[in-house]
Amino acid sequence: MTQVREGGCRCGQVRFRTTAPPLLTMACHCTGCQRMTASAFSLSAMYPAGAFEVLSGEPVMGGLHGPTQHYFCPHCMSWLYTRPEGADWLVNIRATMFDEAGDFTPFVETFTDERLPWAVTPASRSFPRFPEMAQWQELVTAYQAAAAQ
Repeated sequence: MTQVREGGCRCGQVRFRTTAPPLLTMACHCTGCQRMTASAFSLSAMYPAGAFEVLSGEPVMGGLHGPTQHYFCPHCMSWLYTRPEGADWLVNIRATMFDEAGDFTPFVETFTDERLPWAVTPASRSFPRFPEMAQWQELVTAYQAAAAQ
């Protein structure tokens, strides 16, 4: 995958850039993601926080307002990214917000116990909820190995 990528919200008021390859790609089937995307799942790419920057606009918090925080464009309300609880070192960007999103195939899918019956992804790893914290490093390592091929 390209190292430097840019993206933004639907109306263009918020623009962002990443300067590293993703650590992992995933689809979340939880009902919260279904409702926030008005779709069957959310597609995201996990990046190191230091490789992510907002270029223009000022995202606002929406969705979850607790330890896990969702950020949106204040004008068009596009869901742009999430800062997960206890993981200040990373950011989960909604992959479809990138200008070029076609190569973000989900490697992991989560909350499959809430998946709509017809929603199928090509993810190679599936979890009924979120993986245990101890599993994330192995998932990142496996994704990196697969992406290098």
